Amino acid sequence: MSATAAVIAEEPRRRAGLIVTTLALCGIVVSLQQTLMLPLLPELPAILDTSADSASWLVTATLLTGAVATPTVSRLADMYGKRRMMVVALAVSVLGSLVGAFSQAVPVLIGARALQGVGMALIPVGIAIMRDELPRERLPLGVALMSATLAIGAGAGPPLSGVIYEHLDWHAIFWLTGLVGVALLVAVLAVLPESQVVTGGVFDTRGAVLLSAAVTALLLTLSKATQWGWTSPLTLGLAASGLLLLAVWAPLELRTPSPLVDLRVAARRGVLLVNVASLLAGFAMFVNMLLTTLFLQMPLSSGYGLGLDAVETGLWMVPNAAAFGLMAPISARLTRQFGPVTTLLAGAAVMSASYAGRVLLSDNLTQVVLGSVAVSIGTALAYGAMPTLIMRAVPVTETASANGLNVLIRSIGTSTASATTAAVTSAWVVTASADSVPSLAGLHLMFWAASVTAFCAAVVAVPMLRMRDFAEEADRSGTGRASRTATVVRGRVLDAEADPIRTAVVTVLNPDGTPVDWAQADSMGQFAVAIPRAAEYLVVTTADGWRPRSRIMMLGEAVALPPLVLRERLTLAGTITDAKGRPASNALVVLTRQSGEAVDSIRTDHEGRYEIPRPTNGRYVLTIVALDGSIGARTVTVWEAARSADLVLGTPIL
Repeated sequence: MSATAAVIAEEPRRRAGLIVTTLALCGIVVSLQQTLMLPLLPELPAILDTSADSASWLVTATLLTGAVATPTVSRLADMYGKRRMMVVALAVSVLGSLVGAFSQAVPVLIGARALQGVGMALIPVGIAIMRDELPRERLPLGVALMSATLAIGAGAGPPLSGVIYEHLDWHAIFWLTGLVGVALLVAVLAVLPESQVVTGGVFDTRGAVLLSAAVTALLLTLSKATQWGWTSPLTLGLAASGLLLLAVWAPLELRTPSPLVDLRVAARRGVLLVNVASLLAGFAMFVNMLLTTLFLQMPLSSGYGLGLDAVETGLWMVPNAAAFGLMAPISARLTRQFGPVTTLLAGAAVMSASYAGRVLLSDNLTQVVLGSVAVSIGTALAYGAMPTLIMRAVPVTETASANGLNVLIRSIGTSTASATTAAVTSAWVVTASADSVPSLAGLHLMFWAASVTAFCAAVVAVPMLRMRDFAEEADRSGTGRASRTATVVRGRVLDAEADPIRTAVVTVLNPDGTPVDWAQADSMGQFAVAIPRAAEYLVVTTADGWRPRSRIMMLGEAVALPPLVLRERLTLAGTITDAKGRPASNALVVLTRQSGEAVDSIRTDHEGRYEIPRPTNGRYVLTIVALDGSIGARTVTVWEAARSADLVLGTPIL
């Protein structure tokens, strides 16, 4: 290779390295903001001349706004530009730091911390940028590093906060994140290109408001229930309100064009399994942080505590953060060699086994730290694999929003872990030096709970091993990498009467059969797919109950895409006769699922024939009731190759 060719080949690698470094630093800074205030919580009531309850809102506010902003900002990123929304979220976070740096009033500080929480949306948006910009072989490492920033920042926050508080004014915590945030804002504008993979459309404001209210109510329930009381009217009212709002939000999303969260995609088996695993892994991860801190800080008189102060505790938590950073390349290598499902399965299994070991081995500082690091190693593997799994299972145009939902679900898992740990450690107490402290039995119970939860995450991963959604050939990363030529093609799927087909799925492939992207049509039949360049593609359109249609089409930004029309409705048809072979006219035909739900009903014509829209694939029961009282029933298995079912009636029922 000539020197010129070597320089040309080196340029993409250097650019990819700058992108990963910039995004990872952004992730670390916003994660630091979540934990820098935690060591100061015992001191804040005296510093700010306020109550402990008011001071705790400085942590709660960041949690709530982070959870609310993540799905909203990530959806806006898919619609209007990932770099643009990253700049907005980072700017809001920097504004929060600067407001906090100049303030002493508790309400203003709570507002500042709320603004900082918006920065949490940078994690899924950063992962989406990596999918668009990184070469396929570099993506697993970038994603693993971006996922690791959540734990790196969380682990580095407490000791850094302690050092700052010991040597500087506590406002320096805000100054640090603010100044670093400004530097990163400049780096984002200089290093990151704006992807052309944007869908546009009208933002789902109604869905964002309803989901934000529901998430806020549920997270407040989890974070404040121990303080307010689990059976208090406020706790129960908030929990009921959150669940009710979710019940209202879900059906509205299914009827909303360009919804905030595409529930049809989220309900697909592969995506659902990853999100369930994320919830379980989030629970298991946070239990590790909480219980390790308790072991380190509890007094020696408790019988198990090591009696360290806040600064020493923070320093001994640093190995956790280091484990995440060091495991990122290993997680990426496992993903490249064996696939992300295997990496997730291995990580969950390591977490489960490590927790079981910690029940027996938590007698001294070495065992506590090593046990915590072992759990973190498993967590790093699992966390590094989940974004890759999500990206393989969702359309390119929904990368940010799908990862945003995954991060939100993970945060619900961590909040649940916090609430469960608080409840258990409050109920299982012993007296040490005239003070009540959590008992060792209670901590062991939480170890077992986390072990079982991590094991369940591994069980959830097992069926993914055979799912094509996660196979290597399903990896469509790099579709938007050539951001100067990549584009998003929008279209509609209609029936012959020009009505939208909401269940339609559009798949785009290269003429040689390699996948490019796919999309689920919304309530108006609209879809958007990302293509790397204007060219001819194979477009496959399918919908339950309709004959599929495949075409070679020219796709590109300058090409007007005509509606994709599915004209032939598939039916389930057959002939009903009596025992003598005579047609049963005007007989009632009822189709029910084997699980009991009614699907459709119709009456036969004068020749005993019936024809009803073909239901989705599965097993059904066909029941016939004739005018003379004769009745018959049979099971029907509906597949593409089996769309008819005849039946001979039995004897009349007297």
